[in-house]
Amino acid sequence: MTSLDLFLPFLITAGLFAFLPGPAMLYVAARTVAANRRAGLMATLGIHLGCYVHVIAAAAGLSMLFQAVPTAYLAVKLAGAAYLVYLGIVLFRTPARSESDVSAAPGHAPKSARRAFVESMMVEVLNPKTAIFFLAFLPQFVDPSAAIPVWVQFAVLGTIVNMMFSLADIVCVLLAEAVLARLRTSGRAERLMQKIGGTILVGLGLNVALSRA
Repeated sequence: MTSLDLFLPFLITAGLFAFLPGPAMLYVAARTVAANRRAGLMATLGIHLGCYVHVIAAAAGLSMLFQAVPTAYLAVKLAGAAYLVYLGIVLFRTPARSESDVSAAPGHAPKSARRAFVESMMVEVLNPKTAIFFLAFLPQFVDPSAAIPVWVQFAVLGTIVNMMFSLADIVCVLLAEAVLARLRTSGRAERLMQKIGGTILVGLGLNVALSRA
């Protein structure tokens, strides 16, 4: 496995990256604001599992495709951006529920959580920046002379990074829930939170689409 001289700097650097505010934190916060803590946590799980697609791709060397074929990178990036904008528009158009609606429809929360999980996994899979990040970051901490194959080192280090990022996202979800818990007292407040969540998602989508990298 990677030597201790490489592993300790890897943990420190990965931790710094994980807990710096970024798009993933904004995304899970938006899902929490627009629905509830369960939806935010399921969104985090969706991102976590979707990220393994990029970990596997990095281990297999497939991420190099995005560097070798810029058109493929652009196509996936625009698809992911369009999906984020679509999700934001859906939140805008979702009608707010009154407190009586909430009590009369106990199955709404599980459905929202399942939808958040599926949609978030798709968002992460369609994020080529994650693939590029792993391809640029992980090789700095891989030891080609180690007894363990390089692809295994990629997989293990990528899994650790993914878990650290997910931990940071969970903290973000809990903070968002704590700050907004007192606001969920009326349909008007819920509608406002849906607009805020939709705005964040649309903004993230536009940022992804317009970014050069």
